[in-house]
Amino acid sequence: MGHSHAPHSDEPPSPTALAARRRANFLLTCILVPLALLAVAGMVLLWPSGDRSGVTVSDPYATADGVTFETGEVQRVSEENCPSSQALLNAGGTAQQCLVAYTMPSSGGTAIQVEVPPEVAKAESIEAGDSIRYLNLEAVMQQGGGAPPYIFVDFVRSVPMAALTVLYAGVVIAVARWRGLRALVGLAGAYAVLAGFILPGLVEGKPPLLLGLIGSSVIMFGVLYFAHGFTARTSTALLGTLFGLSITACLAAWATDAAHLVGVDDENAYTLINSSDNISVSGIILCGLIISGLGVLNDVTITQSSAVWEMYELAPGASAKRLFSGAMRVGRDHIASTVYTIAFAYAGAALPVLILVSLYDRPFLDSLTSGELAEEVIRTLVGSVGLVLAIPVTTAIAVLVVKAVGIKGIPHGTAAGHPVGADADPAEAAHPGRDNADSAAPARSEETAGAGMGALPSRRSLRHRS
Repeated sequence: MGHSHAPHSDEPPSPTALAARRRANFLLTCILVPLALLAVAGMVLLWPSGDRSGVTVSDPYATADGVTFETGEVQRVSEENCPSSQALLNAGGTAQQCLVAYTMPSSGGTAIQVEVPPEVAKAESIEAGDSIRYLNLEAVMQQGGGAPPYIFVDFVRSVPMAALTVLYAGVVIAVARWRGLRALVGLAGAYAVLAGFILPGLVEGKPPLLLGLIGSSVIMFGVLYFAHGFTARTSTALLGTLFGLSITACLAAWATDAAHLVGVDDENAYTLINSSDNISVSGIILCGLIISGLGVLNDVTITQSSAVWEMYELAPGASAKRLFSGAMRVGRDHIASTVYTIAFAYAGAALPVLILVSLYDRPFLDSLTSGELAEEVIRTLVGSVGLVLAIPVTTAIAVLVVKAVGIKGIPHGTAAGHPVGADADPAEAAHPGRDNADSAAPARSEETAGAGMGALPSRRSLRHRS
């Protein structure tokens, strides 16, 4: 493949190119700044007061006086007489059999007998070395109660979860470096918005559509710019994300009402309904439909924006039509894989419900539209429609912006000092030899390469110039 010295590639952009770049950046600013101000103003207006006086939720971990939660390490387990059957044995009855975990309390002392509930024992998940949390009922026993003195409550998962968190953060930072670190910090900020604004707002009965839309917009502004920087490429992806988010919000609002998603099949929904008159379970579902697609939507928009920029670096003279069609090849592949991603992610989360529904003797369509599955199906459909429509919109915006902004230091219509044909396909440059039988030729003349895609500058030199 021929090489050239590109005598004109280091020339500064022409006044026309600079003016076009300023217009494009000014236009992006004029669109995004008002949207950001609206999101911030909406957050201020809807900010929850934090008053939970009208909410009454019984704490499942609340205990009576003298009853405490404690932790310990399991020494051994055995199938034997239940400690709770001691009173029955004393009365001459027959003791029940259950799994008993001999546990060394974290506070020290001798090993105690912790009675394990049948549903936990059936899973065969308790073994020596496990850290568990148990309920100490010695005070109740001393007052004449008939409950066992120690009852298994849960496992202590702090160590494995902390190890996975450190591993995840380490892998992300090792591969993505500073950008990965910024992404993790942005993720923490996103959870802060969720915990400090959206969740308390839903508890206080704020409009769920506005909570979801405003909170998600603020999250996307922060996450995208913090992780990817203040560039035209990021602004383009953000515009596409906000468009997809708006489509998702509108569809979620319609689907929640049309499909009567009221959450009556969820035990947690019953708890929320009875806890406060301000909480709307259907509103919570609506807000959840909006939030659930944020991650995938961000993924596809930033990918499409980056694809357009990368293709333009390889072929600065390619026409807008060629850039759009080349980037949409990537987009169509992304659509196909992302649809599977969303569907399988929700299927995995709802696997126990899927198994239970499959055991019912009901027609498939009835099961699919039942209250147990309808929410997951609609969440998949709503999120998929929003992200699929965001891909061509993001691609079109990226093409318009990149053609106006260009690549700093490379005049429009040139590549390494050679004019690039208007019909050159950037996708072919990104994937040499794809759908092109001529790519098998062992050599091409410098003139032929300059007229097509063969004499493109290296990516490193392009970035060095920028």
